[in-house]
Amino acid sequence: MNPKRSSPNSRPVIETVTPPAAISGGDFEVRGRHLSIDEDHQPLALFGSVKARLVVGGSKYAVVRVPDDVTESRMVMDNGRSKSEPHTCAVGLTIAENLHPVASPAVDAEGNVFTTRSGTRGEKVPVSIFKIDLNLDLKPVGAEIVNPTGLAFNKQGDLLVSSRNNGTIYMIRPNGQTEIYAEGMGIATGLALDEDGNLFVGDRTGTIFKISPERQIFVFATLEPSIAAYHLVWGPNGFLFVTGPTTSSFDNVYSVSSEGEASVYYRGLGRPQGMAIDDRGRLYVAASHGGRKGIFRLSPNAEISQVVSGPGIVGLAFLPTKEMVVATGSGLYRINSPSWTDE
Repeated sequence: MNPKRSSPNSRPVIETVTPPAAISGGDFEVRGRHLSIDEDHQPLALFGSVKARLVVGGSKYAVVRVPDDVTESRMVMDNGRSKSEPHTCAVGLTIAENLHPVASPAVDAEGNVFTTRSGTRGEKVPVSIFKIDLNLDLKPVGAEIVNPTGLAFNKQGDLLVSSRNNGTIYMIRPNGQTEIYAEGMGIATGLALDEDGNLFVGDRTGTIFKISPERQIFVFATLEPSIAAYHLVWGPNGFLFVTGPTTSSFDNVYSVSSEGEASVYYRGLGRPQGMAIDDRGRLYVAASHGGRKGIFRLSPNAEISQVVSGPGIVGLAFLPTKEMVVATGSGLYRINSPSWTDE
């Protein structure tokens, strides 16, 4: 008998699947036993009745690409003779399409998700801000804003929006009334609010502005200019985390103290973009690392782990339920399983 051929009765066994979650186009790495019957036959991966593309296939290891529009989270491996027991994966489900987010979505206190149709520089679209309510209905919000980029809620429930077109920060009241909050922010991109209600604005040319609750404007910090956008989020330790892709393929996540002193928190990400903090104070970044694309968690001692696989991710946010909302350049996904929260 061919020693490389599995026993006729060898049923495929899925032992581990990494990373914990993926969206359409993302990859799961599957490790197990008897995934294929021999080296000449690749296994078949199924999500329900939908066949997945196999990037790599072998008896003990396979890379499975999540197909478009998957609604079944259980994966089965078929070696041509028998099928494995289903393995439940955390697969992102589409909650909005035909949009154009360029940064992380924002989530209000009730769990409604807000995102953008940002458009190309200077492009005016009929509706540029959208609300996805708890029933997953997509609704227009506020007045027309050209090139909305960063989104952030203040404690009063007002949505603050940056426009990279004219450097203006807009405020959308809960009733939809839209007004100018501040002007002259350069190429305004990322937004973040601290506990005292100060608003921080990332100007893509290299300045981070601080706007007090009384709307006084200060220069808070200066960093290297970004070729795309700055993304900001406040950490629980009183530091502002900042990303902004440069011409390097080995970019930084910065931490900026409350005094405006910047230091490198993590170095080595490709095109780092939107960030979020979970309820345990851990930092998540949309980026690429080691040839993998998706969302990565960074620990204070510079350890990195991938939690979501997927292409084109520009940002993320957490819902009150701990579920994750993932934004790509064209739409949003919700990942229902909070499996990474227990790690």
